[in-house]
Amino acid sequence: MTPELLAAAPELAATALRTVREEFPNGLYVHYTGPGDAPVRPRDRHPAFYGSYDWHSAVEMHWVLLRLLRVAPAAVPAAAVRAVLDEHWTPEAIAAEVAFAVAQPGWERPYGWAWALTLVEEAASWAAAPDAPDDVRRWAAVLQPLADHFLGAFARWLPAATYPVRSGLHPNSAFGLLMALPAARRAGSADVLTDAALRWFGGDVDAPVRWEPSGSDFLSPSLVEAVLMTAVLPDPGPWLTRFLPDPRFTPAVVADVSDGQTAHLHGLNLSRAWCLRRLARALPASADRLLAAAGEHAAAALPHVSGSDYMVEHWLAAYALLYLDEQY
Repeated sequence: MTPELLAAAPELAATALRTVREEFPNGLYVHYTGPGDAPVRPRDRHPAFYGSYDWHSAVEMHWVLLRLLRVAPAAVPAAAVRAVLDEHWTPEAIAAEVAFAVAQPGWERPYGWAWALTLVEEAASWAAAPDAPDDVRRWAAVLQPLADHFLGAFARWLPAATYPVRSGLHPNSAFGLLMALPAARRAGSADVLTDAALRWFGGDVDAPVRWEPSGSDFLSPSLVEAVLMTAVLPDPGPWLTRFLPDPRFTPAVVADVSDGQTAHLHGLNLSRAWCLRRLARALPASADRLLAAAGEHAAAALPHVSGSDYMVEHWLAAYALLYLDEQY
């Protein structure tokens, strides 16, 4: 654990604890199938992940709580974290979440799927440790149906997905594969993900870095693709040299944090910082420059994780933790 993560942990945990129980405002997705359909309260539809404005953000922020409880238990209010996870992660609540996902096959694809798998993998990897607490083992078992469903969803979807989505938003294919890979590897079902990555991105050259960012990006299409390929190629160096021959990025400017789309750019700065830290290991000749750029991007966004607008607060802590937790 890095000193910067230890210092940030109390604030990240406080923000996540507040937002995962904050039901409103909420961007609840409603798919009407007929005139008798009516909106319901977020908590009625999503008893486990009703807060943090939308479903995937709630999943992300629960991951923040679980990850911090694992790596920095003395720096966070552990009893409060355990209480909220016990409250939200019941067999009945998770069964309701899975039932909703089964009924809406394309819902949250692939972003929410990938974050759900990231959450389950955090619980499963901790539960596998010899000294894992009893409640962690219980949570891992309760959450496992989420992994079973979303790994199956990936297996059904990817063979028929001819082209990737290369935007800097939730549909980004590379990010979805990257975040889902650890859980798929634990389950022995990673081949369908790695095959898709190689099919979609294996021949890419000369990333159009000059086109980034778009006005509402929270991901860098170039960087998340590059990090994905470091995770699937045995020797990613030659591919990275062709794809990112001279990776240079400057932090994005966020002019209006109250605009949910513009506020995404804070996430872009932190997700870039995370990617740059990961790429520094794969590109040792450029490591110093990449790490310096990562620090610049993080410095531009970390002050906004809390105490800013709710359109930033309800999700940004997850990307702050990805960056702070990344070891070089």
